[in-house]
Amino acid sequence: MADELTFETIYAQAGDDLAGIPWASLAPMPALVQWLDGQPPVTGARALVVACGLGDDAEEVSRRGCRVTAFDLVPAAIAHCRARFPGSAVDYRVADVFRLPDDWRRAFDLVVEIRTLQSLPVSERATAAASIAGMVAPGGRVFVHGLGRRDDDPPGRRPWPLSPHDLRAFTSAGLTDTELAVQPRSPGPDERHVVTAVYTRPAL
Repeated sequence: MADELTFETIYAQAGDDLAGIPWASLAPMPALVQWLDGQPPVTGARALVVACGLGDDAEEVSRRGCRVTAFDLVPAAIAHCRARFPGSAVDYRVADVFRLPDDWRRAFDLVVEIRTLQSLPVSERATAAASIAGMVAPGGRVFVHGLGRRDDDPPGRRPWPLSPHDLRAFTSAGLTDTELAVQPRSPGPDERHVVTAVYTRPAL
């Protein structure tokens, strides 16, 4: 089943058929676009896109004038990014969210995390969130977007929605919560919703 496959296996099975990658919309996340429209980044700001997949979000942030580094755990994902966007200004890298380069630490004015934490088991989220938070420069922000659930709701099946407890890992890592928006995912009895949160590292 799809929720039992590794990311590497999903990319390998899809090959050049990008429609076979479940999370591939081949367009930037609308929530990110809307947020950037309302809060345009400073031209030349350094940005990091976490688990960038096929690169659409990274390219959108770059289009806004940021100097973007984007990484993914799966080499095939990075290969797709480079093939889809030849000549891109984005620095695409293969990297592991749990073992990010030391020279990235507190180096980015904007960090974008979309649907990454929700793909990780609940037991790994605090560590991943702390690693992501560690990339945010003083005065910088991390944009977090994904499915949400209440603390007392069961995680269910992958993707496992984020709970308020999961998100508190960002404040535990030294960031301040500055924005939170929660929207119903769809009408009906499904308790899951979509959450967008922004956390800021205090300026020096």
